[in-house]
This record gives sequence, structure tokens and C-alpha cells, in this order.
Amino acid sequence: MTIDSIEDPPSTAVEQLERFGLSAYAARTFVALARLGSGTARDVSQVSEVPRTRVYDAIDELHDQGLVDIQHSSPKRFWAISSETASRTFEHELQRRTEILRTALDEIEPAQRRAEQRGVWTVNGETAITNRVLEFFASADDEIVYMTVEDLLTDEVIEALGETADRGVSIHLGGVSQDVQDRIQDTIPGATMFESLWVWSDTAAGRLMMVDGEKTLVSALVNGAEATRSDPRSETAVWGEGDTNSLVVVLKAIFTWRLDTGEPK
Repeated sequence: MTIDSIEDPPSTAVEQLERFGLSAYAARTFVALARLGSGTARDVSQVSEVPRTRVYDAIDELHDQGLVDIQHSSPKRFWAISSETASRTFEHELQRRTEILRTALDEIEPAQRRAEQRGVWTVNGETAITNRVLEFFASADDEIVYMTVEDLLTDEVIEALGETADRGVSIHLGGVSQDVQDRIQDTIPGATMFESLWVWSDTAAGRLMMVDGEKTLVSALVNGAEATRSDPRSETAVWGEGDTNSLVVVLKAIFTWRLDTGEPK
């Protein structure tokens, strides 16, 4: 995801630094030094509204994490590392924590997951739904049927479909324009295209998918074309798994009928 601009960079930077674990004073101090280039405790206090007596505590916190260098002059001066170096530092820390989390979860997870998740499950948010879709792709052995609006058919999804096809899984796609179909054909030459069951632009549909006739997912969009900054687009999905799952049975019947009677494009 590319972020073109941020309305309030200082506040956003402070918020993100706090999410990475810095105290509020340390986050404000770092942002102040990033704006100043270098400065004394007095300079930082004037720019950041951090009490001067607390600047030194914040500097110690930042210095311990390698985010600030100290010049032992009179008065002491402080220098913040570059935005690129700071971002790289937090990225490495995030990767480390993610790896620790993955290892811990692997050790507490059952040796074998239940073969079937009974019932219908909900998932909210485009990112979370995409992650679930990618998980389903990775689990596919024989066939994927996937219908979607163009905005949700991202490069990440197309790349994952291509990797799945390379494993010998059959890919059937519907609900996308001719331009998108041409792009997919370049990445996944063996993919089969079929006509959508309806005009997607006239509905709130987001995605419909079936994997190996045993896993299905359906999502709907809220504020598709009408999304605004104050009322952004959102996506909600339901998914089910298993031969006797009601959602699987219904969508399997629909997809089987469509693929058996529709002419591939």
C-alpha cells in the first residue's frame, strides 16, 4: 500500500511511534529532534511541549534504542537518526517480534487442526479478508473458483493465484473486465475466464470463492464507489468449510451449474 500524503505528519509520527512502544514523551521528543535536526533539552521542550525536566528521561529511552545520539557538550545536544534508519530499525524489531509470536503460536497450536470448521464464520476488513483468501489459495489442491470486483483483484492476489496455478491447481475467474482478464492471462496463462452471474457494479458484492469444492467465502462491500475519506469503503465476509456446510453446499451448486453450462472465454 502506498500512502501519498498525511494531513498532520507530526501527530501521525508520534502516534505510530507510541504504537511501536515508545512512551508519549519519547515519541514527542524524537519527532521534535527530527524537525530540528539537533537540539538541546530546551529546544526540544519548546518544540514538543515536553517538560524540560522530562526531556532527559525521554532522551535516555531513545538513546537506549539507538534512535538518538548525544553530544556531551554544555549544554548537551541531541541528534535523531534519519527517518530511513529509524524506519529500518522499527521494521527489524517488528520482524523479530513477529517471528517470536509465530514460534510461540506454533508451539501452543494443536499438532493437527480440525479437518472441518463447522458453521459459518465472519471476518471483517479488507486486509483480514484478503489474508483469509490467500490462506485458502495456499491450501488448494485441485481447483479455485474466484469471482471479484476489479478493485479487490490486487497484484498480491494475482501473484498468489499464479503461484497456486504453478502447483497444478485449476483457476477459474469471473467478474472482471477484459483489461483485467488480459493482465491475468499474462500471469496465469492457464486460467479459465467465465461470465459473471450478474452485473457486479449493480450490487454490493465483493468476492465469491470456492476452493476444492470444500471451502467457500462470500463478501460484500459497503460504500463501494461512493466511499469518501469520512465514510470509507468497508468489506465484510462469511466463510464456511466442509462437504455438508450449508454455505459450501449452496455456492457449490451455483458454481458447478455455471462452470458446467457457461462457455469459457
